[in-house]
Amino acid sequence: MSQEAVQRCPRCGNENRGDHFQCSFCGKRLRVEAIENIYFFRRYEAEAWVKPYPIYVKIALLFVNPPKAFWDINHKRSKAPGFIILLLNALLYGLMGLAFFSHYQIVSIGGVPADPLGLYFFAYNLTPFLTFFIFGFLYYFIFFTILIWLFSKGANYAVGFSDRLETRFGEGKKEFLAEDMSPFSIYKGGILMQKQESHKTKMMLCAFTPFLLINSIKIIIILVGFQTIPIDVDYSSFTLTIYDPIMNSPTWAILDILDAITLAIWVPILMSIAIRELANSSTIRVFISSMVIGIIASIFIYFMRPTLFGV
Repeated sequence: MSQEAVQRCPRCGNENRGDHFQCSFCGKRLRVEAIENIYFFRRYEAEAWVKPYPIYVKIALLFVNPPKAFWDINHKRSKAPGFIILLLNALLYGLMGLAFFSHYQIVSIGGVPADPLGLYFFAYNLTPFLTFFIFGFLYYFIFFTILIWLFSKGANYAVGFSDRLETRFGEGKKEFLAEDMSPFSIYKGGILMQKQESHKTKMMLCAFTPFLLINSIKIIIILVGFQTIPIDVDYSSFTLTIYDPIMNSPTWAILDILDAITLAIWVPILMSIAIRELANSSTIRVFISSMVIGIIASIFIYFMRPTLFGV
């Protein structure tokens, strides 16, 4: 080990950095913070990890038991469902677009009664879905990437996140020889001995799982919260004013508030756990920095949007 402060694990006997909260060899908790007595911030150490949970179990646990979800993901980070969560959010965004356009009921085309089972209706429904799906994928990819960068910057200030990742997973990572380690080093639950990369982005994308639920709720609100407008498809007299009744609806404020609360509270909680597991760092310090980033981002991104104030 280096000349920096170290602590010896009481279970496997190996030395760890003095600022580590769990043994990197066997997963034993070395330090305990008061916040870890809260259900959503506890650390797992007793259970023996054997193989990754199925993807659907991971996603379900990210809702009901985030510490256990990230405990499992951290053991096999290459299996993190981050990009699947991104894709599912894009899919839900496409369904939101479809729900929005479902309120414009085509009753006639150029004065001729429309056939609701015709090819035109199929294209009318498919086009907004595909358009919003593609846009949603690009939007969430950029949005989540920027947020991950911001949360990482906050974690750098709080616990030296990037330096910790470089120490654990970078080229400068120390190789531990068998003769230098305790005979209990291969205790199930340890992560240091697993030869894998950090997969930081995939793991941190998992913190945006709450948007799956919020976007599903938003689809329902869009379906029931807006009026249905009958239209006659006549391109010679088409005007954008047909969108005014829905675009000026106060229902948009509800959708904005849902997003704002999610980004300000729920996402920072999951992001704190993801960063903590990656960096083997303090929970409370990461949580404070994540909450600050989440609240500031929420104010700038959502609370400054005109629809929130009905302008």
